[in-house]
Amino acid sequence: MTFLIAAVVLVGVLCAFDLLLTFAVLRRLREHTAELARLAEGTQFISYDPGALVGRTLPWADTDTDGVDRPELVAFFDANCDACHKHAPQFAVTARTQAAMAVISGAGPRADDLVQVVAGVSSVITAERADSLVKAVGVEAFPTFLRVGQDGTIVAAHMELAALAEMASAK
Repeated sequence: MTFLIAAVVLVGVLCAFDLLLTFAVLRRLREHTAELARLAEGTQFISYDPGALVGRTLPWADTDTDGVDRPELVAFFDANCDACHKHAPQFAVTARTQAAMAVISGAGPRADDLVQVVAGVSSVITAERADSLVKAVGVEAFPTFLRVGQDGTIVAAHMELAALAEMASAK
């Protein structure tokens, strides 16, 4: 009988330990799910500082800008970026009041959707030209919005269009 009681106590302790371990795993899974949701919102490049692009000169000579020599506002979008699809309509509205360029990286139906949204923008660059411009400028995250000076130098950069407008009005 003593062995039976000891075995039942041992099984109870093991079950309690297993239960604690299961709760720890579930808590960790919730943390990972929250992190993945945050990443899906477009903030996946935490170490990316678009402000580091300030001072660079855009390589306009390599790119046909469809008649727009020096856009004041440039947006970099990626076809597979949900945040890009969310910010594109706001960019299209803002871009109607100034010389602007949309650079859309990627291909397929989602890229076509982005092109449709920004159709009223002064210039839209897609396909390989967009990919080469993304690399030349050094854009690491999407969307990235740039305010460009008359000489083609980036004067402000941000991942939120509203924040970029605030930066421009503060100067």
